[in-house]
Amino acid sequence: MSTIQDVARHAGVSVSTVSNVLNGRTDQMRQETLARVQAAMSALQYRPSTLARQLKTGQTPLVGLLVPSIANPMYGYIAREVETYAQERYGYRVLIGNTYRDPAKEASFFEDLLSHGVRRVIVISSLADERHLETAAERGMVVVSYDRRANEGETTRIDHVTPDNFEAARLATRHLIARGHTRLGYATLAGMTLSRRDKIRGFLAAAEEAGLSQSARVLDSGPVNEYGDSMIAENGRALARQLAGDAERPTGIVAVNDLMALGLMAGLRESGLRVPEDVSVVGMDGHFLAAISNPALTTVQLPVPAMAAAMVERVMRQNDEPMPDSEQALFTEITLVERESVAPPGDARPAQAKQSRTRT
Repeated sequence: MSTIQDVARHAGVSVSTVSNVLNGRTDQMRQETLARVQAAMSALQYRPSTLARQLKTGQTPLVGLLVPSIANPMYGYIAREVETYAQERYGYRVLIGNTYRDPAKEASFFEDLLSHGVRRVIVISSLADERHLETAAERGMVVVSYDRRANEGETTRIDHVTPDNFEAARLATRHLIARGHTRLGYATLAGMTLSRRDKIRGFLAAAEEAGLSQSARVLDSGPVNEYGDSMIAENGRALARQLAGDAERPTGIVAVNDLMALGLMAGLRESGLRVPEDVSVVGMDGHFLAAISNPALTTVQLPVPAMAAAMVERVMRQNDEPMPDSEQALFTEITLVERESVAPPGDARPAQAKQSRTRT
């Protein structure tokens, strides 16, 4: 079995250089040196001992990733991108836990991760109260919170990475307005996370800009059950059935995410309404299901690979390193992907016009 000394000799570098590569300390390293070390590890089939590393450092090469529910395909997409970047850049794997946005469950996971030597954790929940995350940081963990910003004026040890949820919802709403919709709806869930709050604000801002505030409605589909985000599509279906009997229902609806949008379209279809001829629908996320739905879903595409890379880079910093500039963690590179789920109100488009196209 090859050792770290064997790798150093094969690459013509010091043992400390190989150690720097293994621990992700390559920022100041020449690319040619890094390539030689990586090639040597590959040629010798070198695998560092996880047990030895934990005994030496008290840490394991794992990043904890806490998500509301992996049953939501968006979180599976994010998890894949986080794991790919963490493995390729730092040699770390990802350990996933489902928390259903329950602070007690999140806090319990932190205890488990600490006991297994995991000191780096990414949390997706967008909860307003992050005191349990602060407690974890005080105990030596590096914590990154996704899908919300730090509160203005807040002193925190938690780093934050988020898409511009306000602008995403405003972009989606403006698209419906540009297609002639004046009765607008925003489909959401009971329970106000910070990301949902920002999306509602973006929706209402676009309606106000167009002078449509009086006809813009926030549509609460109610709470999800104990399975959390995995049931969002069912909430969308139930909401669609309610709207089917509403003579003043919106003709254009922005959904809190793609799962809600897909559930809405299914429920509208089951209720005898057509998308987009009777009701147009726009989602937010941009995962693969949007492209293969029937009709194909117009959605706001979020920059998931770039955000995943930012989360990993931030969670890999040392606990005593200065906090990165929080403004750099707000991702504004969002795009609208136009597909078949939006048309002018009451418009039955000819088949040849139903083509997907993408614009920024």
